Amino acid sequence: MDAMIKLVLGITVGLAVALLAGWIWGASGRSDMARALHTSELRGELLGARAAVLDARVAIYSVNFGEASRHLEDARGLLRRADERLKSLGREDEVKQVQTAMAGIDDAQSMAGKLDQSANSRAGEAARIVALLLDAESRR
Repeated sequence: MDAMIKLVLGITVGLAVALLAGWIWGASGRSDMARALHTSELRGELLGARAAVLDARVAIYSVNFGEASRHLEDARGLLRRADERLKSLGREDEVKQVQTAMAGIDDAQSMAGKLDQSANSRAGEAARIVALLLDAESRR
């Protein structure tokens, strides 16, 4: 009877150790995957924002200020999400750059509302800032 209890106890301890080792092994790679996912989503948001700003510049050039305003609004939404993601990652330098780009987008949208062609240059500055962020992100 003692031998049977020892055998069952040994098997139970072995299974517990194997379960714990498997859980630790599975959790070890999860943080790398989560970081890669966050980086990929951030890059997607920045690419989308840059594309929207460039689309707005084309619309301004074509004297379609309503469409330009819509594209700038899309860019602002994407940059807000990128801003939140960067804040959660603790990357304050990039947060400041995103906020500068959003201020440029606000100015461009205001100018587009007044049918001002100089909105194109403001949007261009915002697109340049986002391009610099993308370049820095690709080097990480």
